[in-house]
Amino acid sequence: MPCDQGAELGGSCCRTTDSLECTVLTDPTVPATPLLPSQSAADVSGAAMARAAMVARLEESGDLGPGPVREALLALPREVLMPEAYVRRSAPDETPPRWDLLDFSRPGDRDELLERLYSGDSVAIQHGGEPILGRVPGPRRGGVMTAMSSTMGLTAGLLQLLDPRPGQCVLDVGSGAGVTAAVVCFVCGDAGVVTLDIDPHVTAAVRERLSALGYRPAAVTGDGTAGWADAGPYDRIFVSFAVRRVPQALVEQLAPGGRALMTLGTSSPSWPGLAVVERRPGGAVEAELRAVEFGHRAGAGFDRLFLSAEFRATITADGGRTQRSRLAPPQDTDRGMWLALDHFYPGLVRDFGAENLAVGAPECGSWMRVKEAGYRRWDVTTCGPRDIWAEIQDVVGRWRAAGEPGVYRLHFDADGSQRATSPNSALTWQLFPSDTGVAR
Repeated sequence: MPCDQGAELGGSCCRTTDSLECTVLTDPTVPATPLLPSQSAADVSGAAMARAAMVARLEESGDLGPGPVREALLALPREVLMPEAYVRRSAPDETPPRWDLLDFSRPGDRDELLERLYSGDSVAIQHGGEPILGRVPGPRRGGVMTAMSSTMGLTAGLLQLLDPRPGQCVLDVGSGAGVTAAVVCFVCGDAGVVTLDIDPHVTAAVRERLSALGYRPAAVTGDGTAGWADAGPYDRIFVSFAVRRVPQALVEQLAPGGRALMTLGTSSPSWPGLAVVERRPGGAVEAELRAVEFGHRAGAGFDRLFLSAEFRATITADGGRTQRSRLAPPQDTDRGMWLALDHFYPGLVRDFGAENLAVGAPECGSWMRVKEAGYRRWDVTTCGPRDIWAEIQDVVGRWRAAGEPGVYRLHFDADGSQRATSPNSALTWQLFPSDTGVAR
């Protein structure tokens, strides 16, 4: 699973050699920060300061506002939910990658780990599907990270949109480091919270670490797209990995008045959409797909395309066919257009690190770059069997005719298909069932 992070409150804890003992506060909304093994009061104070600084940055950036989510993030000691985490020691394109697993119980690791946990960046917590509990800290080489806590800006914004409230039943799909589960336990109470992950190692770690904070939600292992009907229906459902379409099981498990959030995407990581699904009090389901800048990573069995360092170098080097165009490239903020492009012409990946607009199609080797060449003039260079510039301009025209939408309606048809449609119905496409297709 890819997302979430957290830490929580709830108890004053001490660890013995063989077990973790917790004293839960009478009022769980006023938690104390637990002391970790060999951790001093100064360490706790330093973590609290780092936590406050992180929250202040989220407020300054506009990702976090007043309310219960802010109070939860101020109270949640992330070092309890993530007492171990990976830091990358290799360069971005170096292969095989090199990592170090830092452990908060080792004094020499604490400062760097604390900085990582409260930086606001994503935090890698599992390498190659390994057991999370009982690991030996130190270097790792090669492989991939298989569980992460997502960036705090993304997490905070989505949790506020989720709008958890006291006493609600919440399904957290994709447990990660347990941040979402910790926040909703803080806000709603843990009695109606279920956190679900496909990896039993993730489930075991989240269960233990939430317990260390005084929370005991149901932590279960299973296919997130199937939900967990045993404890439903749910007032809130939060999916912390990208899916190709809204899982029908999750729609069915949504209670009247409920809301579900999830990232919808294709094989490209470049242009995500956020699905907001709501069941009205009368039972009718309404949903929309919002074009957003950032989204969750793909879940299990969902392969993503990427631009290798070699391919990126090819795009920026001399070569290809260059034409002068009076047509302006779309702006980065035209997210509704980019989202539509991703579905009408799948397989494209944007190089956001390039100086100018650069897009590649890794599966066939096609690419395109655009550079300003004067007043209302652009040099467009293309290469390969796909004319990516023509594809972009085709969707730009359709998108403008549709009123330049940034939000699309989501329709769940009787035959099980799902469609996204602009408000004026001029632009529409069908979501991929799972493994095929170009939008129609």
